[in-house]
Formats: sequence, structure tokens, C-alpha cells
Amino acid sequence: MFGADVHAYLRAAAGDRAVRSGPFMIRFDEHDDALAFNYAIPDDDAAPTADEIAALIAEFRGRARTPRLEYVPQAAPKVEGALSAAGFTVEGRYPLLVCPPDEVVDTPVDIRVELVTDDAALWQAARVMNEAFEAPEATEHDVARFRRVLDGGGLVAVALDGAEAVGAGQLGRPHRGVAEVAGIAVRASHRRRGIAGAVTALLTRGGTAAGITTPFLTPGDDGAARVYARVGYRKVGEALHIVLH
Repeated sequence: MFGADVHAYLRAAAGDRAVRSGPFMIRFDEHDDALAFNYAIPDDDAAPTADEIAALIAEFRGRARTPRLEYVPQAAPKVEGALSAAGFTVEGRYPLLVCPPDEVVDTPVDIRVELVTDDAALWQAARVMNEAFEAPEATEHDVARFRRVLDGGGLVAVALDGAEAVGAGQLGRPHRGVAEVAGIAVRASHRRRGIAGAVTALLTRGGTAAGITTPFLTPGDDGAARVYARVGYRKVGEALHIVLH
């Protein structure tokens, strides 16, 4: 089941600072309280009790974080009902898409799109992503996060209009050939020019050298899904984001 592979990847991506709470592994970012950087992943086939969910909530509250999970419900079908009973509400259900690197469809664009590793370019990528996702101004912690991705075998890409970065994205640190394409961002001034697709295609194909055979992503809306479909991504399941406000 591919959902189990995604769960294994998410647990590995949580790193050595991950916190175990009953049948959940929690990823916390001590520098950033954004929902996208703080979430739990259930064990496969978990059937959490009310006490285990209460303990999970306490772990988040104790760190001034919002209790939240990102997972594949097909791999843990009993979890959603237990969370709903505890007051969690669905933030979103997103298609889970995959694309083998050798099936990528390139998107021609009139600007340069490239993989980057130097700090100056990583700062550019962080600024583009934070601006596009209406996050606070980029900091050194955003760059350090990219550096950990690169150190673990992942990739970061930027799209450049002259010297100005106008698009960016990343491919996470691989785990058993699986990695997530994430943070695909384009500045408002350059949207609808194929840049998101070009960044996605470059990251997807580039993962081959890192041993990534199964890149996946979860588009946030139908428009993004259409962009990824044109690159070659197809639906294989569903991802659930669920939160307790």
C-alpha cells in the first residue's frame, strides 16, 4: 500500500527530534509555529483510544502548537473517527499524486529554472515561498531547513527572471525511494506562465540521481492539481489534514 510508504517517509522526515506519543509520531519545529511544520502521523492501522488522543493534544499544547495531523487515511482508517470524537475537524482532503521520474512532461518556459545549493540561492527560494504562501519574512531558520533537506539528499529549485528569483520548490529528503515535492511557489507577478510546472518537472526528474523512484505531492486546490497533471502526476490516493483549534 502506497499510503504506508508515505507514512514511513513522513516519519523519517520528522527527523531525530520527532516526539513519540502513543500510536503517533509528531514533528515539531521549535522555531516556527506554522501548521505545515508541526503535525503528527499515526501508526499504520492505529486505533487510538481517547486517552491516547488526549495525550497527543497535550504534547501539542505544551509546546504552544495547534494539534494537527497529516496522513493517508487508507493506511490508518480508524484514526479519523477517533479524532472527530475528540473535536478535531477536517482542514482538507487532498489528492495524493505520484509521477515516476521517467514519465515527467517538461513545461517550456522563457526563464531559467535550476537546482541550487548555495546559501544566497536558498535565501531567494525562502523569500519566494514565504511571500507566495503569505508567511512571515524569511529567516535563517528557513534557510537552515533547506540545508537539512539538501544534506539528506533532497533538492531545492529556483526559477530566475534575470537575477530575480520568481519561483521555487523543494523535493524532500528521500526515504526508501519516496520523497515529497513541496513548497511549489511563484510570485504573483509571474503566475500563469508555466513556472510552477517547470519547477515541479525539474525536481521530479532531478530526484533520480538521489535514488528517488516515487516522488509524490498533495495539491492544495484544483488549479494546482491541473498544473501537476500536465507535468505527469496522477492520483493514487488521498491525504487528510485534520486539526483541533
